Amino acid sequence: MQDIRQTINLLETKAKQELERIKLPYTKTALAPVMSSSTLDLHYDKLYKGYVDRYNKGEGDSNFNEAGAFLHSIWFSQFHTPRTQQPRGAILAIITRNHKSFVDFKDKFKEEAMKLQGSNWIYLSKSGQIKIIHNHQKRTDIAILVDWWEHSYINDYGSNKEKYLDNLWRIMDWDAINRRL
Repeated sequence: MQDIRQTINLLETKAKQELERIKLPYTKTALAPVMSSSTLDLHYDKLYKGYVDRYNKGEGDSNFNEAGAFLHSIWFSQFHTPRTQQPRGAILAIITRNHKSFVDFKDKFKEEAMKLQGSNWIYLSKSGQIKIIHNHQKRTDIAILVDWWEHSYINDYGSNKEKYLDNLWRIMDWDAINRRL
């Protein structure tokens, strides 16, 4: 019986790959004033790192930790320094095909986000639908992802989630989003 358990442990160890955090494609001060360095310290260095570390150590719910790491990898990779710019390329085609214009899309996205209670993720799918992820779950159809957990906005915006969302559009890296599509 011991030999079987050792074989199973060996197979499970080989099947599970370790996770790594993405390296930020910007400095921790680059997203200010939309996202402060203190929010990035909390969000990237503690929470995201925690999901990766717990998954790699086999602590807690591995599906939850893996999905949390996965979603944060997408989240952090879609930003750049604040600027006013419009979506372009494939993401613009998805938005206009399903929501007429970027302004109409942002209004509908905000409307859906503001209905949410508690901690969630909200995203635009590759098919153009606005969808919700309750808790952490991996999805393969994410075009644009917004972290709607309190730690994402509380330090910079208090309870003003609407202002948080309005400002996020200023740091969206449309080129990075298009590469993901």
